[in-house]
Amino acid sequence: MSNRGSNPGPHTGFPAGPGAAVWRMNEIACHAVVFLVQNVRMNPTTVNTSPYLATAFANDRAHVFHSWSAQGQISPVVIAGAKGSRMWDDKGNTWLDFSSQLVNVNIGHQHPKLVAAIQEQAGRLCTIAPGFANDMRGEAARLICELAPGDLDMVFFTNGGADAVENAVRLARGHTGRHKVMSAYRSYHGATGTAITLTGDPRRWANEPGAAGSVKFWGPYPYRSAFHSSSVAEEGERALQHLSDVIMVEGPHTIAAILLETVVGTNGILVPPDGYLAGVRALCDRHGIMLICDEVMAGFGRCGEWFAVNKWNVTPDLITWAKGSNSGYLPIGGVVISRRIAETFRDRPFHGGLTYSGHPLAAASVVASIGIFKEEKIVEHARHLGTDVIGPELAKIAAKHPSVGEVRGLGVFWAIELVRNRATREPLVPFNAGGAAAKPMVELMTACKAGGVWPFAHFNRLQVTPPCTTSDDEIREGLAAIDKALEVADQYCTA
Repeated sequence: MSNRGSNPGPHTGFPAGPGAAVWRMNEIACHAVVFLVQNVRMNPTTVNTSPYLATAFANDRAHVFHSWSAQGQISPVVIAGAKGSRMWDDKGNTWLDFSSQLVNVNIGHQHPKLVAAIQEQAGRLCTIAPGFANDMRGEAARLICELAPGDLDMVFFTNGGADAVENAVRLARGHTGRHKVMSAYRSYHGATGTAITLTGDPRRWANEPGAAGSVKFWGPYPYRSAFHSSSVAEEGERALQHLSDVIMVEGPHTIAAILLETVVGTNGILVPPDGYLAGVRALCDRHGIMLICDEVMAGFGRCGEWFAVNKWNVTPDLITWAKGSNSGYLPIGGVVISRRIAETFRDRPFHGGLTYSGHPLAAASVVASIGIFKEEKIVEHARHLGTDVIGPELAKIAAKHPSVGEVRGLGVFWAIELVRNRATREPLVPFNAGGAAAKPMVELMTACKAGGVWPFAHFNRLQVTPPCTTSDDEIREGLAAIDKALEVADQYCTA
């Protein structure tokens, strides 16, 4: 085996040295890593016959500029192929993909019907400008509106999640004539100008000062309550009171929108207390504020619902979507728009657009993906996995390991929060840890990968986010590997 990437460094998720502020806890799951783990399974399903595979690593290092990275400190694994819930590298090492790449391969890798639909559309029409009507674009919009709650019945197409957020904010500002947008500290909304300003986590810091009009608030987090709550219900109530107070002092007449992830993703997989989203909706209605639910990560089966808001019977004014809509097979995203906001732009133009908005190939993949979800009952399967397999198995793991402070989630969207001390809830690594401080998580991820599973990691959390199509047995296989790997984290516990 090549010694390429043998020295741990930044893309285990923890950049070292003075440049560590460049998002120290990189999304370990799917960005480049600097080592190849030993003793993983070596049974790739198919052989990659690409003429460029042998030079993939050299070409990457010579010419590819990676996101969120110190370029000289990374050594990416070369992924040669993937199918279903597994992926493998150019040396034959295989892993269960428990990160779904960047929490987007909801339908699994290389689904044959989705691949065929893309191939068929490529033979029919590869591209057309967004100003023309197109069959696949129109059908994708119709299907998405059917799945959305309430009166959300128009779609603005984008190329991904970040520009969906950008345009949702633009729609809200244009509709209300107001400028401020509120968002949570524990959030990620994308890397473009307005989206990164509205993001709460440390990826925002290096991009400041950002767009004007951003206001932050604390959302509910029962395990680490900012409100000294004694129960989940109380956490929801106090978080709503806090939000109401921030609205009051900011001036409700100045606030265009509240933007929140229906279920917080990268920053903890925080499932809102029952009643919280309804309370936010009521505050928005009281003050004429638009509610934008960011479902880029939480939507399309991830939470066991088509849209996560459906679990709480809440209808936002705008929903942003992307990742799971076609599992990242082609770049696409969008905003589902309420009728009253769409009416604002009936006789005056909306000042926004993208060259590839509603691209026919991407739209065709969404149409096919929604059909596959329905035919194979993937949303129902995701709900089953969370209720009957992942939840119960993680509860067993939590009872066994002193390093596990809490497990939480729903569907195929779960977090294992790791601590040094269960009584004090001291995190296994500090917030935004880098260098030596991040060593326990680096070692834990190394152990996971050595066991044949590649989870998603962020700060002091392992996040279990496999494809929605993963089988019960594959889930148990991956969780067994995580169970074994957690012995590494247990060694750092003080109580």
